[in-house]
Amino acid sequence: MYAHIRRNPRFQELVAKRTRFAGILAAIVLIMFYGFVLLVAFAPGLIGSRLIEGSNLTFGIAAGLFQFIFFWVLTFVYVRRANGEFDDINKEIVQAAWKEEK
Repeated sequence: MYAHIRRNPRFQELVAKRTRFAGILAAIVLIMFYGFVLLVAFAPGLIGSRLIEGSNLTFGIAAGLFQFIFFWVLTFVYVRRANGEFDDINKEIVQAAWKEEK
């Protein structure tokens, strides 16, 4: 059964698509996270600046909160695609393997 699945060209396509998609999302997360850390290290004045005069909300707090929200959105995007496109291809592959096995 597993040999049938591995030989299926759709399986190779699925692995390539998932790997590429996960890699892109991981790169976005790492760039945002380390970009924020670099801002804290090299631009403390920017991080500490207030968004509105007289407010206690600083750019750093707003950027940190934005990161959390953005990471949740990226997680939603990945789950949506995984439960849609990737699962559909997976079902196709498994059905084809069952047909070949019989």
